[in-house]
Amino acid sequence: MKIATIVGARPQFIKAAVVSRALQRTGKFDELIIHTGQHYDENMSDVFFKELEIPTPRFNLCVGSCRHGQQTGRILEAVERVLLRERPDWCIVYGDTNSTLAGALAAVKLHVPIAHVEAGLRSFDRRMPEEINRILTDHSADLLFAPSKEASHNLEREGIPRSQIRAVGDVMYDAALYYGRRAEEQSRLIERLGLSSKQYILATVHRAENTDETERLHVIVKGLAAVAREFPVVLPIHPRTRQALAKSNTLSDISRYIRVIEPLGYLDMIMLEKHARLIATDSGGVQKEAFFHRVPCVTFRESTEWVELVELGWNVLIAPLNVATIESGLRAALRSSPDCKDNPYGDGRAAEHIAEILAGSGRDESITPHDAAEQQVRLEI
Repeated sequence: MKIATIVGARPQFIKAAVVSRALQRTGKFDELIIHTGQHYDENMSDVFFKELEIPTPRFNLCVGSCRHGQQTGRILEAVERVLLRERPDWCIVYGDTNSTLAGALAAVKLHVPIAHVEAGLRSFDRRMPEEINRILTDHSADLLFAPSKEASHNLEREGIPRSQIRAVGDVMYDAALYYGRRAEEQSRLIERLGLSSKQYILATVHRAENTDETERLHVIVKGLAAVAREFPVVLPIHPRTRQALAKSNTLSDISRYIRVIEPLGYLDMIMLEKHARLIATDSGGVQKEAFFHRVPCVTFRESTEWVELVELGWNVLIAPLNVATIESGLRAALRSSPDCKDNPYGDGRAAEHIAEILAGSGRDESITPHDAAEQQVRLEI
């Protein structure tokens, strides 16, 4: 069975790594990986493929960074060409990026069945581009692999048939277990940075609503800097964040208090997460990784798709409205000690469950010879 896997951003590389490994173990799949190029430089892309041992993408679409509509349109057009050429039996998309939505749209219009990994997440904030991507992808998909019971319930409430929903658990939990062990064996970042375990805050900031609005970004970094005077803060800086801080002439100022370092590979990032006393982020994936490593988390957002973590007390949402709120929230989180009992994200075998389900599925031939002939003409044009 031929599977087309569409990825374009760092969190998707991680998810695809564990699913690809599970697909290969069955011996039943020919997987072709399509890299859209949404994250395209070495630190944001290439190093992840090397570390995670993901097969080299058969197609790299090199779309790059641009406006949401432009990027989504370019990916859709390029993915469509690949799907017309390769005629896969299934298309797998991950998460909630522009690559996710564009891949799903390209597939559904060609009647290629879609499996959506990490389906059913809702922040209930339609101002977030990711929320729109999630909803549209879920309602285009044929199989929806939900990471939690809450995600499954969201899909049912929206009228998606239960027969299409599979509560398999979270593939990111699989990745945390597998690569967490490898990180401990291979990464020496803690030693290189001269850090002590549980004696620093790890911060990440990259979301457009925080980096593109100068005041919000300044509130976040000033709040971090206020705490960093007493408790070290390490910030692997995203290219978008570096550019925004440099543009506002604040990068050198915050670097006096916050330890700003370059973006990290996955294994080094895991090590920083595992040994942090607190993680402060605006990333969806890092919120969960904090929980998997049992590290309290503060999230610089008004809402989150991972509502379970807020309910369990592992994640606290702080809207970046003023420096005092950020500082007091960070200090309170440093004193927190959440309960470790519950894990809503499965048994650590989500990828295996996905591979087993796909191995038992078939495909209805939906493209007639007449359709195929027309599509070949379009390709030649």
